[in-house]
Amino acid sequence: MANHKSAEKRMRQTARRNEINRHNRARLRTEIKRLRTAIATGNRQEAQSLLPETISLIDKSIQKGVVHSNAAARYKSRLTTAVNNMPA
Repeated sequence: MANHKSAEKRMRQTARRNEINRHNRARLRTEIKRLRTAIATGNRQEAQSLLPETISLIDKSIQKGVVHSNAAARYKSRLTTAVNNMPA
């Protein structure tokens, strides 16, 4: 347990940041799952509409420190390829 005022403040800040990070990470994962589900079911129109939104969210996640830039690039590349390779 914290014994100093500064340590108590740091605990409060850490708890707040953990909640924000958890929310951002969960939101990112949910959007990626929605897009992957659309790809798996073969719903091309839905996948094409979800792709720009998901890529935008991935880019925002980089800025917020949720994912590393290389991991984000990998997600974007694989998802875009999967959507482009869907049968018409």
